[in-house]
Amino acid sequence: MRQDAAAWFAARTTTADEWPLDLLLGVKGGTRVSVVLPALDEEATVGRIVETVHVALGAGAPVGRRLVDELVVVDSGSTDRTAEVARRAGARVVHRDEVLPHLPAVPGKGEAMWRSLAATDGDVVVFVDADLQSFTPAYITGLLGPLLTDDAVQLVKAVYERPLVEGSSVVSAGGGRVTELVARPLLNLLWPQLAGLVQPLAGEYAARRSLLERLPFPCGYGVELALLVDTLDLVGLDGLAQVDLGVRVHRHHDERRLGRMAAEIMRTAFDRLAGRGDLADLGALGVSLTQFDRDAGGFSAQEHDVVGLERPAMATVAEYAGRVPS
Repeated sequence: MRQDAAAWFAARTTTADEWPLDLLLGVKGGTRVSVVLPALDEEATVGRIVETVHVALGAGAPVGRRLVDELVVVDSGSTDRTAEVARRAGARVVHRDEVLPHLPAVPGKGEAMWRSLAATDGDVVVFVDADLQSFTPAYITGLLGPLLTDDAVQLVKAVYERPLVEGSSVVSAGGGRVTELVARPLLNLLWPQLAGLVQPLAGEYAARRSLLERLPFPCGYGVELALLVDTLDLVGLDGLAQVDLGVRVHRHHDERRLGRMAAEIMRTAFDRLAGRGDLADLGALGVSLTQFDRDAGGFSAQEHDVVGLERPAMATVAEYAGRVPS
């Protein structure tokens, strides 16, 4: 690890237990906190996450113990009971298509996150994946700690061990395959200042609205890498921090889905290289990923689009300035 990344790691890495609720309540002041869960067919897990936040930190907590001011689930077009379960557990549920409805929605986690800015009003926004099986209130308090106590910090990423759980088989740290095979090599080679980030693709992070509304959002899987790289460019390395939340257990994807995730992340990195003039001919890049199925007749090719669509910085969207979050 290069010297600046190592120094950052030592100075900007903390653990969740360093940020107890009483400390945060004492420094929160008038800062409004929004917790957002982008969700697509997560009825099995979203309810427990929402209920935990609602009861421990939100409107369901005793007066004087409420750290979270609004809890929003952005439904990305679920076909199961995700919206119903989340609403009953205490969240305000908004459908992706209802936010900035004049802009036709596209699939993708980044799309839901981008639209969530227009559906919430917190000064600080905490994003939490809705498929977590290991969620505790410390996920929220840990991510908020650096932001509520240090004005220089703009974005806080989660750190955790990600075991790969398949039935009774558990592989320690085996759950971060795209991180280890794609994201970390890309960052170390192209943005070595970010080499100290343990989980660059973590779906749990918190940021100031004043930062998020200045950043473009890739609509697909490239959103996490993009937000990191663009934050580095905008506010510098000292504006980033990370907090160790322990162990993260969630639903895993098969290798084919991971391959499509990896392709989108690489495309996002190439887009940023082109933007800074380090990649001369972005148009020569492919726009799809070919994967193969095998059956009795042999191999057949399946083509998948590599999403390149990005939403502009929310601050540039005219309707955003006059929004009235519902």
